[in-house]
Amino acid sequence: MKKIVVFCGSSLGFNLIYKNAAKELGNYFVNHNIGLVYGGGKLGLMGVIADEILAKKGEVIGVIPKILEKEEVIHPEVEEMIVCKNMSERKVIMSKLIDAYITLPGGFGTLDELFEALTLGQLQIEQKPVGLLNINGFFDALILQLDKMVEEGYLKEANRKMLIIGDSVDDLMQKINAYKAPKLSAIINKVVK
Repeated sequence: MKKIVVFCGSSLGFNLIYKNAAKELGNYFVNHNIGLVYGGGKLGLMGVIADEILAKKGEVIGVIPKILEKEEVIHPEVEEMIVCKNMSERKVIMSKLIDAYITLPGGFGTLDELFEALTLGQLQIEQKPVGLLNINGFFDALILQLDKMVEEGYLKEANRKMLIIGDSVDDLMQKINAYKAPKLSAIINKVVK
């Protein structure tokens, strides 16, 4: 893994455990020479992970839509900042830069980004690992919802298993590093060609 995008909140949340997890993930990236690609902000968990990596001279690439480029949002110390037109373009740019996706706690935007990455995998447009750092059980209800979608016939079990879940940084990173992309189905190959 050379570069990983991290989707996370522009808020810190109410529990210090999430901030500490973002710092721990940042340290893992630095110690393993992994570049961070992220939303380009200085606020919340986004700012925490970027600050942690920047403080240790690691690689950070921000991708921020023009609408969020305001001084109170954009991280002033990130030297490689890509300013794009909108949120959709941001996700496309991020996808082209990275080898894997990781999601930390966040809100609507974080979930939007997570599900877009999973959808790209489900459609076999990409075959990159998609990880969820389930610190403090933050995503337990979401995981139950995915299981309910399988149970009710709205999500295939094979697609549900595309989401790599870890409850610690080391656990998640071991699973991501061991990830083997599924073989493309013959039907999808014919459609793509």
